[in-house]
Amino acid sequence: MERYFGENTPKLGFGLMRLPKLKNGRIDIEQVKTMVDMFMEAGQTYFDTAFVYDGGESERAAKAALVDRYPRESYTLATKLCAWAGNPSEKSAKQQLFTSLERTGAGYFDYYLLHALQTSNYSMYDDFHIWDFVKEQKEKGLIKHWGFSFHSTPDILDMLLTEHPDTEFVQLQLNYADWENPDVTARANYEVARKHGKSIVVMEPVKGGSLANPVDEVCKILKEADPDASCASWAIRYAASLDGIISVLSGMSNIEQMADNLSYMKDFKPLDRAEQEVIKRAQEALNAVNSIPCTACHYCTDGCPMQIPIPEIFAARNRQLIWGQWQEGRNDYESAVRDSGSASDCVECGQCENVCPQQIKVIGRLKECAENFGQ
Repeated sequence: MERYFGENTPKLGFGLMRLPKLKNGRIDIEQVKTMVDMFMEAGQTYFDTAFVYDGGESERAAKAALVDRYPRESYTLATKLCAWAGNPSEKSAKQQLFTSLERTGAGYFDYYLLHALQTSNYSMYDDFHIWDFVKEQKEKGLIKHWGFSFHSTPDILDMLLTEHPDTEFVQLQLNYADWENPDVTARANYEVARKHGKSIVVMEPVKGGSLANPVDEVCKILKEADPDASCASWAIRYAASLDGIISVLSGMSNIEQMADNLSYMKDFKPLDRAEQEVIKRAQEALNAVNSIPCTACHYCTDGCPMQIPIPEIFAARNRQLIWGQWQEGRNDYESAVRDSGSASDCVECGQCENVCPQQIKVIGRLKECAENFGQ
């Protein structure tokens, strides 16, 4: 008998947000098929996509690589309704479910989430009556379980779970880098969810890939503890070792990443006490680095009136801050802004900060980049 909803679910989830791409920018479906086959053969079952991922191509890729090739009962598929996408309205928000069903051909979704709730948008889900809508669709059998993904503060999470006690699970950003981060409040959000008895799906366990290739100080700590373990394995096992976890999503972008993740998650073992101490040392080393905690989700760029490639600019700056690669960072910056807005073009409208899951003070950081790069 499960102690909590989803306890017996295999703990590695395949996040379909950062799928491999061909040179023409389209998703490499054949490589995704191979990755799906590896995942399924290892006994993993949880797949996660969203209405807005890759303009809908992620859901279509799920159909081609998974739904059309495997019995429906052999896997679980999650997707999300983003009420604030495009030109928001109640009609368009509710239509997303049916569009997602058409794109995936899945017949129903095992897990359906209200997408990326945070201070700037959570009221929209009330205004559009989305909470009642998902319950109605569950009664009709189009949804098996429903919850929401969350990018805000513990008080807001506590309020939402108090107002909607029938929420079955929440999806939270949990990783060892953000555990005590006052902007992301990972630990506090985790504790609120568990206080309400909610199971958790983990997103961003490797923080957009940054914990798969962390700063030298952190890499050294992890490699000294276990030379054969990848840095990503420490991050994913850390998240999966928490109590109440349904699945830990990894946005794998190639076959090599899939093989590495399966090597330690097929027969998952939680971190022991000595390994937890290693993580504490890694956290201390990370806290000493003044990097920009961007995960390149690109939520900020869709509504930017100046078409500033914010994640690419931040990546260029991080190349300098983290690795000390000053000229390489400058070259990356110049390449990023060649046909787009530059950091100095920011008009401080604030839309980027309203949607940033990492709660980055984007305007201030862009000013820093403009001063550093000279434009």
